Amino acid sequence: MSEIRVKPVKCLRGELTLPGDKSISHRTIMLASLARGKTSVSGISKGEDILKTAHAFQSMGIEIQGLGSDSLTIQGKGLRGLSQPRDIVDCGNSGTTMRLLSGILAAQNFSSTLTGDESLRKRPMDRIVEPLEKMGARIKGKFAPLKIEGKRLKAVSYRIPIPSAQVKSCILLAGLYAQGKTEVTELARSRDHTERMLKYLEADIEVRDLTVSITGEKELIAKPINIPGDISSASFFVIGAIFLPGSHIRLSGVGLNPTRMGIIDILKEMGAEIEIENLREANNEPRGDVVARGSRLKGITIGGEMIPRVIDELPLLALAATKAEGETIIKDAQELRVKETDRIRALSINLSRMGVEVEEREDGLIIQGSCQLKGAKVDSFGDHRMAMALVMAGLIARGKTVVSDTDCIKTSFPEFEAILKRLKVV
Repeated sequence: MSEIRVKPVKCLRGELTLPGDKSISHRTIMLASLARGKTSVSGISKGEDILKTAHAFQSMGIEIQGLGSDSLTIQGKGLRGLSQPRDIVDCGNSGTTMRLLSGILAAQNFSSTLTGDESLRKRPMDRIVEPLEKMGARIKGKFAPLKIEGKRLKAVSYRIPIPSAQVKSCILLAGLYAQGKTEVTELARSRDHTERMLKYLEADIEVRDLTVSITGEKELIAKPINIPGDISSASFFVIGAIFLPGSHIRLSGVGLNPTRMGIIDILKEMGAEIEIENLREANNEPRGDVVARGSRLKGITIGGEMIPRVIDELPLLALAATKAEGETIIKDAQELRVKETDRIRALSINLSRMGVEVEEREDGLIIQGSCQLKGAKVDSFGDHRMAMALVMAGLIARGKTVVSDTDCIKTSFPEFEAILKRLKVV
């Protein structure tokens, strides 16, 4: 089992461009495969999760050139161009692959089976099975492996009980194939990369408040796609810079989709010195440069409609809370318990090991700030975001920190260590 050993550093300085956004990379491969014509893609993520999505579509007859680089060429075959995979489709650790692909496969004229690693097989899939079955799908299983018998689908109006971009996207992708208009309504807005890309590729889609509707059976048109840097990846280095006096970093070309800006908004509310420069847009996704400096933070309450906008970054915000003056409360975040690991429990265990006064709640954490972290042996529990957050914690801890089980970082951000080394000033 791999581990990363971390020693404290003085500050982080430098300018860099980050790998492509993971969420957008998944959707790019899927929708380019379903579009008619050739799509040129630049800035694709090289994470293992993205390779799982690419391999899934290759197994269904889609030609993808350039895997392993940051540029791909995808020869789309249209909505009805997929062929039955010869084997079970392995989604690895990627919940996005499994949930979004299920929406597409539910509408095909063939049967298929999706599975994943031990972690993914424990994650609930009933949240996509229920709406897909309302559309006429036949799916066996509430957890992976899922056995999907492709059927002709009908349009539905569905209200998602828990805000989830994966569930919303699954239904919209199924709606591409359904006769009539499919509507999805959320309680709070989740990330909207699927809607933006569908619109860019000329799907018949409309967004109205918290409801998204798509009219099915209209072919997508292949167009070039440039993927911005991943704001979730950027957040690790932003946090590191904020913690360390004298730090100054610039992250160029980062995706600045409003539904993903929660981490920046919350850190600013906590007092962080963060600036956005060179704001621009390409293929319907905003992007710009993020500049962060060493800052003094104050504790706040994080909950409600803000949670869907920061669900992946909450481990970092918990870390920020340890350096903030006063108490920070994270609530309404039950979804953290069904991620790659139970992130609420994992954070409580690891922060306690590093000397933080933390109270675990069913839906979140209460963290006492102004804490000098102590170097310790901590555990990622096989969760890539937990592993990277703990590495950043080690940069500000007194003494050596050892983060165990770090191979999982490869699923989303294999370049993480190399980029961090370029920024560190010891």
